[in-house]
Amino acid sequence: MNTETGQSLNVHSPYYLHLSESPAIMDETTIMLDPMNYNSWSHSMLTTLSAKNKIEFMDETISQPIITHHLHYAWKRCNNTVISWIVHSVSSSIRQSLLWMDNAKTYGKIWSPDTLKEIY
Repeated sequence: MNTETGQSLNVHSPYYLHLSESPAIMDETTIMLDPMNYNSWSHSMLTTLSAKNKIEFMDETISQPIITHHLHYAWKRCNNTVISWIVHSVSSSIRQSLLWMDNAKTYGKIWSPDTLKEIY
């Protein structure tokens, strides 16, 4: 078993994605961000990302490996899943401002209420 496969299959690894974790929908209980509910949304998202062992993609604990690294594609798959979860958890008026960000840590950097308020 290669390291990428081992990391991807280990349920304790941040690279693990369960088959039921759709990139389009994070969780049916996730609050949709709108201009009035940042605190509730932020708490809900951080709790869910932590439970799914994906917070490391937001806080830069896991950085993007170079393309020749054995975990590059596992990182890319998880990063894109986290981005998709975030994009699909914000209202359409906010979503347009976020669509072109290609790294989950960028979302982590804009996570503050002041930065998000500037966007919407």
